[in-house]
Amino acid sequence: MAAAAHIIGGIPAVNWPVAPPGLWGIVALPQGNPQPMSIATRTGDNGTTGLMYNRRVSKCHPRVEAYGTIDELNSALGLARGLSPHRFLQDCLLPIQKDLVTVMGELATAVDDLPRYVADGYPVVTASLTDKLDGHVTELEAQNITYRGWATPGATPDAAALDVARTTARRAERRVCALQEADQLRNPEIIIYLNRLSDLLWLLARWVETRGAAGTVPEGAATA
Repeated sequence: MAAAAHIIGGIPAVNWPVAPPGLWGIVALPQGNPQPMSIATRTGDNGTTGLMYNRRVSKCHPRVEAYGTIDELNSALGLARGLSPHRFLQDCLLPIQKDLVTVMGELATAVDDLPRYVADGYPVVTASLTDKLDGHVTELEAQNITYRGWATPGATPDAAALDVARTTARRAERRVCALQEADQLRNPEIIIYLNRLSDLLWLLARWVETRGAAGTVPEGAATA
């Protein structure tokens, strides 16, 4: 399938399959002389943004709050991955960032449009995504990482970034729970996934602290 550059609710997405007809901001890149669209579409100047299938909503709509917070979470994970010298952490975080695009896409689709979204071949959050997180949790817990008292973020730059990501994941979870309370969520696996991701990020931050810089364990860090 041809690639497309498009934006959902102000979030650019690249290298997805061609989006369903009607997705706001989609521009198929022509072969031979591609002309990428400008990031400044101006369609949001009135305070609205686009969901899948041409639905316009306020930028403070609860659904936008939910997938927008997932976008913040993805950015925080990218910061942690960019800061860290640990290959294990880098290899762990990149697939999670890609899976978060699946989470955003599903959340950016109104409940009434979900059957069409699935029929058009877009991926949704399944237990298999959570299972991958559970595997990482099991692997880390087997290393007997311990911590006494309340974890204080900031022992290392990458551990601090992971704690920012963890708290952002918790906020995303609250936003998605709000959708569920409003009967605007059909896939409870999204909440399970975010809950598990928060747990994993706490463990990863403590794992990073045990490695420290130059083989030392920073002050206030966990121990293994």
